[in-house]
Amino acid sequence: MTEERKENTVQEETVEELFDEAIENIETEELATEMTAEETLLNETITELEEKLEEAENQKHRAQADLANYRRRAQLDKEAAHKYRAQGLITDILPVLDNFERALVVENPDEKTASFLQGMEMVYRQLIDALTKEGLEAIDAVGTTFDPNVHQAIMQVEDENYEANIVVEEFQKGYKLKDRVIRPSMVKVNQ
Repeated sequence: MTEERKENTVQEETVEELFDEAIENIETEELATEMTAEETLLNETITELEEKLEEAENQKHRAQADLANYRRRAQLDKEAAHKYRAQGLITDILPVLDNFERALVVENPDEKTASFLQGMEMVYRQLIDALTKEGLEAIDAVGTTFDPNVHQAIMQVEDENYEANIVVEEFQKGYKLKDRVIRPSMVKVNQ
C-alpha cells in the first residue's frame, strides 16, 4: 500500500500542480483580458484626446485667420477713410460749383459786371484748385462713349452728326474723388 499511497500522493500532487497551473492560467487570462480592456480603454481615451486636440488646433487656426482678416479689413477701412476723408465736404460743395459755373456763363454787358465776374472767376478757380488737390476731377462727357458707371442718361436723341451711344450734351457735370464717382454726369445720349 505504500506504493499505492506514494502513487496516489504523486498523482494528487500532479493533480494539485495541474489544478494550480490551471488556476494560474485562468488568472493570467483574466489579467490579460483586464489589461486588454484597459489598453482598449486607454487607446479610446488617447484617440478621443487626439481628436479634441486637433479640433482645438483647428479652432486656434480659424481664430488666427479671423483676427488677421479683421486687422486687414480695419487697415483697409482706415486707408479708405483717410483717402476719402473730404468726400462729404466735396459733395456739399458741388452745388456751389454748379452755381459758380452758371454765374460765369452770364454775358457781361458793362464794366462793373465784368470786374465782378472776374472776381467770381478767381474765387471759382481757387475753389477748383483746392478741390483738385484733394483728388476731385471732373468726368469727361461730351463726345465720349456713354458709360453707365460715370454717366446718367436723362435723354436720348437721334443725331446723324454723332455715332450711336455717344454723349451729345452734358446737363450737369459729374465728378470723381480719386477713383470713386461721387456724382455721375447727367447727359443726353445719341441712339
